[in-house]
Amino acid sequence: MKKKFSFTVIILMFAMVLAACGGNNGGNNNTSGAGNASSSPSPSPSAEAPAESAAPAELTVKHELGETKVKTNPSKVVVFDYGSLDTLDKLGVEVAAVPQANVPAYLEKYKDAKYVNAGTLQEPDFETIDGMEPDLIIISGRQSAHYEALSEIAPTIYMGVDTTNYMESFKTNVKTLAEIFGKQAEAEAALAEVEASIKAVNERAAAGGKKGLIILHNEGKISAFGPGSRFGIIHDVLGVAPADPSIKVDTHGNEISFEFVAEKNPDYLFVVDRSAVVGGSAGAKASVENDLVKNTNAFKEGGIVYLDPQYWYLSGGGLVSVAEMVSEIDAAVRE
Repeated sequence: MKKKFSFTVIILMFAMVLAACGGNNGGNNNTSGAGNASSSPSPSPSAEAPAESAAPAELTVKHELGETKVKTNPSKVVVFDYGSLDTLDKLGVEVAAVPQANVPAYLEKYKDAKYVNAGTLQEPDFETIDGMEPDLIIISGRQSAHYEALSEIAPTIYMGVDTTNYMESFKTNVKTLAEIFGKQAEAEAALAEVEASIKAVNERAAAGGKKGLIILHNEGKISAFGPGSRFGIIHDVLGVAPADPSIKVDTHGNEISFEFVAEKNPDYLFVVDRSAVVGGSAGAKASVENDLVKNTNAFKEGGIVYLDPQYWYLSGGGLVSVAEMVSEIDAAVRE
């Protein structure tokens, strides 16, 4: 009996060892991802290793002022460039702060108190922005002098349009913003619509063979803009031939007289009224349509076109503004 009992005990102990080994193998298989998970018992919560949250993805954005590492899907975004604000609004991306003083009328919702006032286009409110602890700041030409100071607060990217290569620059900016916020499909669809419209306008303008002159009106004074300028998309992209191809590229344009306009005798006179959007008096029509200009083809043939300064002066380079700019030139060359 004693030997029989001992033999039985040995068998039981051997069975227990086998069971323990089988349990350990099951645990190893579950950790490595091998084996059939449905046949193994679920580990108790106390046995689970603590899960680590994945670090946010980062992009390196190359722009005119340098390279900036940006986390994707940033939650607190300060936007100084109204073209970028336009694009983000179109893509359904929320922002935290903007300079509210000169927000274009079609983006007026950003004047609401739910958005922080980030200062002015020329003078950021550094203290307010710093207190927000933003994840991203977006700027363009008017804030470029403050790039270093803003970069000390948060990652800062320059999203101004390169007017010498307008469409490529515009598309790159849109795609960059879309990649940061995970809106690539929406951006591609919107860009495709804009490009189709541009192609149609360009063909129409080229077939018409008429020449145009672009002027900026500011409190009675005028300056001219040609190919490669901030408004040069009319010539470079949309195909309207310039009445004077020799106009030098300058941010503020070339100051001219109405005698110059009469001398060039454009078929189209495209007018951007700066005064209308920066607190001045919107009196471009009374100033422009004087006796000298009345002798031009533009006046005689109904070719004086008053462009919407909200799009052309304040927010050019956005998905909405560029589409509207194309539409305005389309309407002009159809007539």
